[in-house]
Amino acid sequence: MKIVILAGGSGTRLWPLSRQSLPKQFLHFGESHSLLQKTLLRFLKIFSPGDLLILTSQDYYHLVKSQAEQIDPLLTGQIVIEPEKRNTAPAICLSVAVLQEKLGAGKEECFLVSSSDHLISPESLFLEKILEAEKVAASGQHIVFGIRPSKPETGYGYIRVKDSEKTTTHEVLEFVEKPSREKAEAFLKSGDYFWNAGIFLFQISTFLEDLALYQKQMQQIASQSVPELLRDFHLLPELSIDYALLEYSNRIQMMPLDLSWSDIGSWDGVYEVLSKDSSDNVKVGPVLDMGTRSCLLMTSKRLIATVDIEDLIVIDSDDALLIAKKGQSQKVKLLVEKLKEKGSKAASEHRTLHRPWGSYTILEEGERYKIKRITVDPGQKLSLQLHYHRSEHWVVVKGTAKVTVDDKEVLLHENESIYVPKSTTHRLENPGKVSLELIEVQVGEYVGEDDIVRFDDVYGRVETSTL
Repeated sequence: MKIVILAGGSGTRLWPLSRQSLPKQFLHFGESHSLLQKTLLRFLKIFSPGDLLILTSQDYYHLVKSQAEQIDPLLTGQIVIEPEKRNTAPAICLSVAVLQEKLGAGKEECFLVSSSDHLISPESLFLEKILEAEKVAASGQHIVFGIRPSKPETGYGYIRVKDSEKTTTHEVLEFVEKPSREKAEAFLKSGDYFWNAGIFLFQISTFLEDLALYQKQMQQIASQSVPELLRDFHLLPELSIDYALLEYSNRIQMMPLDLSWSDIGSWDGVYEVLSKDSSDNVKVGPVLDMGTRSCLLMTSKRLIATVDIEDLIVIDSDDALLIAKKGQSQKVKLLVEKLKEKGSKAASEHRTLHRPWGSYTILEEGERYKIKRITVDPGQKLSLQLHYHRSEHWVVVKGTAKVTVDDKEVLLHENESIYVPKSTTHRLENPGKVSLELIEVQVGEYVGEDDIVRFDDVYGRVETSTL
């Protein structure tokens, strides 16, 4: 069996930590591993790196590569870049083509499709269940996984099944969109409805048969070679796998998972899965609480201090603070939409932005100036570039910098600096074994990220893209 992990999502329900520039699958929530890394480790307990396939977008490729490499360097060769976001059905079609053409999977082989941002416990039971489900999928059935609801949740889709008391697979009667509170309470009372975990198991041959039956255009494009499919990817209908195939097929079975599962789809969901203190508070980062109960308090740098509050969500980031009542965190998505309407960068970007070579943090900016902290990973280098509207001054804080300015090369160490005038070709490189950190001061009539012309770039980025 092969494992396909979808890691290209860019949700906003966990704003201000999750944004388009750094979605939730890359977040750590105060732990040593991100959600993506937890997903990789979960499957590596019984599968080899060569059995995993990670799908993502160009925007997140280097984040995926960096985090996967920390788990197992062999995983960096298992990453597939989607040409554009077309929802889950096109992504799965691409994965099937890659599984057959690049990984040598036969049509009788099964593959599991999983999101990269779920928490599952105990993992041993989950792995047992997918191996059990593989036997059913090998007989020609599509398997969806359902979680027996513990509360009337309105943030999940549901699966209605026949013979809900069975412990093996159930016949699926219908898929239901996220319900109202009243419907969710009725679903809970009924016992015939399960949360849709968004995890699917197919046999390649039966998947392709049903695709040809229900999505002829998609099947014709998906049956091409991988290079041809990548070329024509934009022609695939933008559909979820539920709408494209599962809601039509007559061979759908649900495997119940009686375990702890969460897609971490809201701050209320985060509160539920993280460990709590004696006052039922979840605290991440420097927090001082007095008379505080049942709160989620999360910060990375600044101190959060609370006095006599209850049932609140307080999330602090470098440039934004969220305070919300527990039970209302689904509205965060609407809040982000309002920020976008106002043209706020905080809706989609962090002050810290990740790049293939490392990251940079905007410390301060104003009219005609910007100050950044730049981190360059060992052995990495920025593009050879110039700026028409700004000059730059670099001061090394840690490590060694190799700097090219026009035809001159110089090595800089801690507390040494260099000035880069406007319209001068330059490049920054870390030749050392430790991270390079420096402070950059930009001054000029325009300090936007698009004031850049690239002459050479080891990451293949286009001339006018950002730093």
